[in-house]
Amino acid sequence: MALTCIKGVGVAHARALLQAMGSEEAVFKGDIRALESIPRISRRLIHEIRHPEVLRRAEKEWNFVEKNRLQVHFFTNEDYPRRLAECIDAPVVLYSKGNTDLNRSKTISIVGTRSSTRYGRDFCNAFVKELAASFPDIQIVSGLAYGIDIAAHRAALQNDLSTVAVLAHGLDRIYPRSHRQTAIDMLDNGALLTEFPSETNPDKHNFVKRNRIVAGMSDAVIVLESPQKGGSLITADIANSYFREVFALPGRLGDKMSEGCNRLITDNKAVLLQSTEKFIAQMGWANSNEKRVEKPLQQELFPELPEEEQRVINALSDTGAMQVNALSIKLDTPVSELFMTLLELEMKELVQALPGGMYDLA
Repeated sequence: MALTCIKGVGVAHARALLQAMGSEEAVFKGDIRALESIPRISRRLIHEIRHPEVLRRAEKEWNFVEKNRLQVHFFTNEDYPRRLAECIDAPVVLYSKGNTDLNRSKTISIVGTRSSTRYGRDFCNAFVKELAASFPDIQIVSGLAYGIDIAAHRAALQNDLSTVAVLAHGLDRIYPRSHRQTAIDMLDNGALLTEFPSETNPDKHNFVKRNRIVAGMSDAVIVLESPQKGGSLITADIANSYFREVFALPGRLGDKMSEGCNRLITDNKAVLLQSTEKFIAQMGWANSNEKRVEKPLQQELFPELPEEEQRVINALSDTGAMQVNALSIKLDTPVSELFMTLLELEMKELVQALPGGMYDLA
């Protein structure tokens, strides 16, 4: 927690410090000459790292965590969202309050404009209801904002789904205050999640940081309504950079709150979202519960595969088709490395890529 309290140390610096020093404690109490030997660590930054206020601030935050019975998720812990952990700019620490597994087999983010219309809200309600009927364990992530965000959370609650609100401030407050009751309601089967310590205000730049968590912890990001500019489009761009599937609900030409979605589809940055059934098919979830019964013939042509390739084959043989992020979690392999292995297996015609970032044995 103290790592996040150092002025001038962001996510990349924090991870570099841990790798160079070997442990969290060594960063603050180890030989200072070891810090001086780390590339791009200035004397001024070392002074900030060893400033006594850093550990005092962390201790104060820990007291807040204990008093309010919060959970702390360090990026190397098993309860940290593993999809998010594979992202290069994932937070070092997350704070949460609630009761849910942040690593469910299926997790989607639903985002959109704060100035939503009945068209967007009605589609959201129907979409979540139909998803719940097919996948009662699916988790819905959003940002607790006005409009589409709060509609997604409330639809999840109405259909007994787990829902997670990613916040742009500390857990000592709820913004907007009018959504406080919804936030309370989701604690039994969901969570409030943030990277920000207490006493952090919902400042504008924090919402962009929040958006990367919304994108990173999900299998797919769904944009239901957006004008030409807005936070939802930023979330969609981040999701694309994380190799997540992005879907957008089309609207009529000229409808201001559909201009952003229509542009995402036109620019091939999002798949056109037509129905729940087609979304499930495009995600490759239609037959996700089917078991593998036959060993593929092509596998016999490559009896001795490299270890990483064989691990992928074994995983897909056991479970059937898997979304790349779920496969990454199962194998504990970064997505960037996994893509290279999957490409090799595709060239050997042992694995095939399916819609929705799914992979299966050929």
